[in-house]
Amino acid sequence: MTKTVPDFIYDSLPSRVVFGAGCLDRLPEEIDRLGATRALVLSTPEQHKEGCAIRDRLGSRGVGLFDKALMHVPIEIAEQAREQAKALGADCCVAVGGGSTTGLAKAIALVSTLPILAIPTTYAGSEMTPIWGITEAGVKKTGRDPRVLPKTVLYDPTLTITMPPLLSATSGMNSIAHCVEALYSKDANPIISLIAEEGIRALAAGLPVVVKEPANLEARSNALYGAWLGGMSLGAVGMALHHKLCHTLGGTFNLPHAETHTVVLPHATAYTASASPEAMSRISRALGGKSAATSAAQGLFNLAASLGAPMSLAALGLKASDLDKAAELAVQNPYYNPRPITKEGIRALLQDAFEGKRPVA
Repeated sequence: MTKTVPDFIYDSLPSRVVFGAGCLDRLPEEIDRLGATRALVLSTPEQHKEGCAIRDRLGSRGVGLFDKALMHVPIEIAEQAREQAKALGADCCVAVGGGSTTGLAKAIALVSTLPILAIPTTYAGSEMTPIWGITEAGVKKTGRDPRVLPKTVLYDPTLTITMPPLLSATSGMNSIAHCVEALYSKDANPIISLIAEEGIRALAAGLPVVVKEPANLEARSNALYGAWLGGMSLGAVGMALHHKLCHTLGGTFNLPHAETHTVVLPHATAYTASASPEAMSRISRALGGKSAATSAAQGLFNLAASLGAPMSLAALGLKASDLDKAAELAVQNPYYNPRPITKEGIRALLQDAFEGKRPVA
């Protein structure tokens, strides 16, 4: 008997995606396609060289480089970038890098009409979403606005080859988190569930090879493809408990973004498992699970461990004395979650993540 399709709403986001090795060569024509002539290139301080190379590719179309993008988009940096864009008369932003740089471009777009062209060099996925985040006074605020969705994204796997194995692992786990939460989102629908499951499958297949063979272009393409699907999932539906916890830990305690997602994901999945059996079945299947004894949460834990990723919040620098405050903040204005959120439950989850315990099946 055919399974009944549930009622659902699906909003398709209007992005242009150019995917493939060497597609960076199309950058000038893609800028022209946007109708832009004065592009401000954005990067982190660490990717200054890459930012300069992108600016040089643009020739007369590139009017400047702002290379101060930081994790969690501090409001002070956002204001500096906005001022530089205005002073240069920029008519678009080119964000090269990961979520920090894309997030900075979004902060500019949020208060202007400047379109964004994103060139991801990690698996962050932010380039496919209308979600912005800015940290002010130690609190990360997030929201959705169609103005911040990049108009064009160039996915060139060759740009990810120099990404260190550990960063590849944690960035990839971050993207898997987008797919996982999309499967039990309040807005979940059959289209995004297909995309999310395929995203997990592609990343779980690609990341182990990427970590062992960083220059393997086929594996890099597989992982970047999965990251694109993760970004689509993140952009199309709301997230849940896992993302609330990571925003709290990152914005308040300045923990590294991708690493925090990597550590928290198995524990947030275990917390939610009993309320979302179909989602857990999809996750386990996408991870290649062959044993009913291995839960989705354990599969995620096993994958992260096999990649050599950090496995505890303690390893990321969180103090035991921070856990009570983190739990208190996480239950304030909570995101939707299939299993009801309680302070006691979140406190226990954070304790397990702090210690790096293996989730219980």
